[in-house]
Amino acid sequence: MGLNFDKVGIIYNADIKGAFETAQKIAKKFNKSKLFTSDKMGSDVSFAIVVGGDGTILKAARKYAKYDVPIFGFNLGRLGFLAQARPEDIDFVAKKISSGDFRIEERIMLECKLGHKGCKTLIALNDMVIRGAIFSRTSMLELFINDSPTSAYLADGLIISTPTGSTAYSLSAGGPILAPNLDCFTITAICPHTLSARPLVIPAKEKMTVKLGEGNKFQITADGQDGVEISKEVEIQKHAKAAKLLLLNSSNKGADEFYSVLREKMHWGKAPQSGGSG
Repeated sequence: MGLNFDKVGIIYNADIKGAFETAQKIAKKFNKSKLFTSDKMGSDVSFAIVVGGDGTILKAARKYAKYDVPIFGFNLGRLGFLAQARPEDIDFVAKKISSGDFRIEERIMLECKLGHKGCKTLIALNDMVIRGAIFSRTSMLELFINDSPTSAYLADGLIISTPTGSTAYSLSAGGPILAPNLDCFTITAICPHTLSARPLVIPAKEKMTVKLGEGNKFQITADGQDGVEISKEVEIQKHAKAAKLLLLNSSNKGADEFYSVLREKMHWGKAPQSGGSG
């Protein structure tokens, strides 16, 4: 697949040590490139290279999804689940991209329209989280799918996750791991005060409505970054645009590569090491 290198945007997180220096080194590999901080990302780019952690990549994904701009991540953060490379891989990455040895993978996103006639829209690549603004109190939340009553929760909150986000907050709350190419969402309660609340996986075409208990203040956050206080029901559905991630080809392609990343970065499915023969 061809890629337009006429307007390469290199996005770096200025709060991460070494990000600016790494961005400068990457810029030398692409003649027509421009540097932006993650707080002031340019819109007129054809391809975005992101230097930072998963949070920086999520922010760039929300920014560039509407422009159909593919993004590639260099990890300078902790887990780096969404990034394929480290700073020491710059030469290798530049060679793979310039030779066309990559693929563009689309990831579905979530959307929530708020305010009068949807004047404000939140979008998320990982998840939408609804919880009480007062963190020490549980909240009553009612879930409707396609306007049909589905479940009521007395819980700290509710996580609605994409397959990409299934390895993030949803996983820590007991949600399932989903392969990123699936067209579905997961709904997971945060610390529910019941033994019957279990994660729910639904087709991405469904409309989700969450009605909020009276008397409490609530907030909804997208990818843990964009947050809005809410006081009544909210509707969440699949976003019209998908995030486009540029992924380098390897011997393990597609879903097989995803499982390898699970094992390498999250130590998923690895048996405990024996302490000895005893």
